[in-house]
Amino acid sequence: GIGDVIEPPDGADNEFVRIFFDISFFLFIIVILLAIIQGFIIDAFGALRDQLQGVEDELSNNCFICGIGKDYLDGIPHGFDIHVQKEHNLANYLFFLMYLINKDENDYTGQETYVWNMYQERCWDFFPAGDCFRKQYESELGGGGG
Repeated sequence: GIGDVIEPPDGADNEFVRIFFDISFFLFIIVILLAIIQGFIIDAFGALRDQLQGVEDELSNNCFICGIGKDYLDGIPHGFDIHVQKEHNLANYLFFLMYLINKDENDYTGQETYVWNMYQERCWDFFPAGDCFRKQYESELGGGGG
């Protein structure tokens, strides 16, 4: 390597220049460049953390299935938590898709055939985006209480 070619600086006329060069090389290459690389890594992980926080905020403030916000659902009976746990439980949708995967296609009902065809096309329009039973019957629910 290069260390075999470079002779030790002790006793040479340019000994101080060589020592200054070795120290400045060490400081620039090792310290500064590694600090820059570490900064890039820390920034990348910070961006990932911010993205994860944004997803967590979205899931804690909106229903994953229908996308209706917590503010709206908390204003009607039973609230957001019951809506997410009972009405639009993500596990129930996944279980239904697994049920369709394991079921013989010849035994599907009309609704199951519709959902299966949408699933095969990777089209998620069968999810009730922006809609739920309580929102559909909001006038009846509001009118019945008054």
